[in-house]
Amino acid sequence: MHEKEVKRGKAGIGMSFSKKVKQELVNQISPGRHCRIAEFAAIFSLCGRIKRNKAGKISLQIDTENLTVAQKSYILLKETFQVQVDIVVRNHNIRSSNVSFFLIVRQHCDVMLILKAVKVVDDAGNLWGDFRRVQQRLISNICCKRAYLRGSFLVAGSITDPEKAYHLEIAVLSETYAVQLRKLIASFDVDAKIVERKKYHVLYIKEGSQIVDFLNIIEAHVALMELENVRIVKEVRNSVNRQVNCETANISKTVTAAAKQIEDIRYLQCNMGFSQLSDGLLEIAGLRMDYPDSSLQELGEMLSKPISKSGVNHRLRKISRIAEELREKNRECPYQKEDLEA
Repeated sequence: MHEKEVKRGKAGIGMSFSKKVKQELVNQISPGRHCRIAEFAAIFSLCGRIKRNKAGKISLQIDTENLTVAQKSYILLKETFQVQVDIVVRNHNIRSSNVSFFLIVRQHCDVMLILKAVKVVDDAGNLWGDFRRVQQRLISNICCKRAYLRGSFLVAGSITDPEKAYHLEIAVLSETYAVQLRKLIASFDVDAKIVERKKYHVLYIKEGSQIVDFLNIIEAHVALMELENVRIVKEVRNSVNRQVNCETANISKTVTAAAKQIEDIRYLQCNMGFSQLSDGLLEIAGLRMDYPDSSLQELGEMLSKPISKSGVNHRLRKISRIAEELREKNRECPYQKEDLEA
């Protein structure tokens, strides 16, 4: 199964963040041999091959177009198994800068050593089963589970720049393997979903906090801190925007209400005068006309006998009811521009 680098733009910001994460993972070398074996097993499951030549000799091969995968595979092979590794680099096209990396272990004893370690063959050299799956015997320890997921993400994962969106995914060819990876991720209380995309089965995480948890699992701590910083800035920005929007809405509501109150007061003034209004209504009507931008609380404090905000609102609503009753009676608004200027 070959790795799938899920591409979101050839040289885009999202790919840049993925590359930074993966470069960090290349430099993350587990001190325990069992963890290094688990990480290499994940890489081998996703982009490894067992090849047999015409003479019947077998070799082990890692095929990848990803330099970071090639680098980490070489480091793990040399530090964990101390085997001879041949490296072949091939261009796809003379006009293209894309290359493929082939890491090949040719010595039979070295190949068998590695295959036994990753639980592909038993001590007698017999194949244990499909190596393109999660070998549970390799991930009995929490640290080995972390290492296995680190290898899986290095080969088949991608993460979008958090400035743009929160999205992490791992794309594999096998649905069974995808389900096994999801269970492994779930053991750390991280909920990954699976979606089918063309020939791939894609595990994805879209919640920022869960992506942070996943980066912590695979021990990409530098990337984790960068993502957390972005999250904090975005949350503060969103909080400020919500507050500004709320205040803007309140101001708009206040201005709209004040305009309606002034319209009602002018209608009464033009059609029946203020003589029929009580002293309290007359005073608040005059203040509203003189101070159209003032809040209800400010109007209440300007009265000869100050009242609360709710008291001012009650008086203005009463004026509006009187105006509506008068409109209903007259069935139209008769005041003209010259009436307002009089």
